[in-house]
Amino acid sequence: MSNPSYNQTQKPQPNVILSPYDSTLTFIVLFLIIIGFLAIFSAGAPKCIIQGTYSTYFVLRQFIWFLLGCIAMFTISRFNYKALDRLSLPFAWIIIFLLLGVHFFGTTVNGAQRWLTLGPIQFQPSEAAKLSVIMLLASAFSRDINIFNTKMYKYYIPIVIMLGLIFKQPNLSMVLILAASSLFMYFAAGGSIKIIVSTIAMGVFGLTFAIQSFQKQRITIWLNPESDPYGAGYNIIQSMLAFVAGGLFGEGYGNSRQKLGWLPEGHTDFIYAVFAEEFGFIGCLLIIGLFIAFLQRGLIISNHCEDVFGKLLAAGITVSICIQAFINICVASSMLPATGVPLPFISYGGTSLFITMCMIGVLLNVSKKRIRRLPNVQ
Repeated sequence: MSNPSYNQTQKPQPNVILSPYDSTLTFIVLFLIIIGFLAIFSAGAPKCIIQGTYSTYFVLRQFIWFLLGCIAMFTISRFNYKALDRLSLPFAWIIIFLLLGVHFFGTTVNGAQRWLTLGPIQFQPSEAAKLSVIMLLASAFSRDINIFNTKMYKYYIPIVIMLGLIFKQPNLSMVLILAASSLFMYFAAGGSIKIIVSTIAMGVFGLTFAIQSFQKQRITIWLNPESDPYGAGYNIIQSMLAFVAGGLFGEGYGNSRQKLGWLPEGHTDFIYAVFAEEFGFIGCLLIIGLFIAFLQRGLIISNHCEDVFGKLLAAGITVSICIQAFINICVASSMLPATGVPLPFISYGGTSLFITMCMIGVLLNVSKKRIRRLPNVQ
C-alpha cells in the first residue's frame, strides 16, 4: 500500500494549515547572493577585458544560473519534501552515472577532471552529490541509526561509489565536505560518539596514504609558499597581499589591485580575498556573520521540524553549505591548503549556485510548519 505521508503535492489537506517560508533564512540567502553579484562584477571585469569580452560577461552568466536556480528553488519548496525519501536512491544513481561520465568524458581544468561539457553548458556533477548524499543519509538514519544494519546498505553503497569517483577526479575537498556532513548527520540522528571518533581517526590515517602527489605538493607549498613564489605558491602569496592591502576598512568597491591580473582565480576560488581587499576586515566579518546567521537559522529549522527525515535534511544541508564556506574562507586566508572549493552564493560558478539554491529550496520546504486545524465545534 502507498504511504499517505509521501504525497508529492504541497496542497494542504482540509485539516492542515501550512505556514509561510522562513523569512529570516530567505533574507540571509538573498543578501549573500547580492554580495556575490557585486563581488563577481568587481573581481571578474578585469579578466573579461583581458579575454576580449564585455565586462559583465561573468555576472550575466551567473544571473542566468540564478534565474534557473530560483525556478528550481521555488518548485522544490512547494511540494511535500517527504517525497525526497523515495527519490533519494534513483537520484543517487543518476549522479553516479554523471560522475562516470566525468571519469570517461570529463573536461580537465587546472589538473582536475571534474566537469562535463554539453555544448555551451559546463557543470560539475560532484556539486549535486552533496544533495544526493544528504538525501540518502536522511532516508537511512530516519529508519535506523544502526550503520551495521545490512538493510541500510542500499543507501550506503551509492555514497561509497560517489566518494570513490569524486576522489578519483581528484577532488579531495569535496570528499572532505561530504564526509564531514555525513558525520554530522549521524551525530544529529543520535549516533554513537565512539563510532564518530573512530571514523575520524581512520579517515585521517587513510588520507595520509591515499592523498596523491599533487595534493602533497599543495600541503608543502601551503606551509612554505615562498619556496615557489611564481609557481604553486603564487596564488597564496597574492591572496595574502590582498588581505594586507584591505586593512580594516578596505580600498573601496572596485579598487582592488590584485584582481588586475595578479590573482588569477579572483572571481572564483579566491573571491573572498578580493572582497577583503575592497571592504577590509569589516567586510570579511560581514560575510562570516551572514554564514553564522545562516547556520543558526538552518539548525533552528531542523530543531523545530517534527519529522526525523526533515530534521536530518535541514541539518545536513545547513552544515554542508557552512562547511564549504568555512573551507573557502580558510583557503583564501591561507589557513588551509588550496582546494578549489567555491564560496557558496558568492563565487562565480553556475553549478555551485544552482545546486545550492536547490538545497535552499528543500530547507525552505522543511521550514514550513504543518499545523492541524481544530475541528469545528457546533
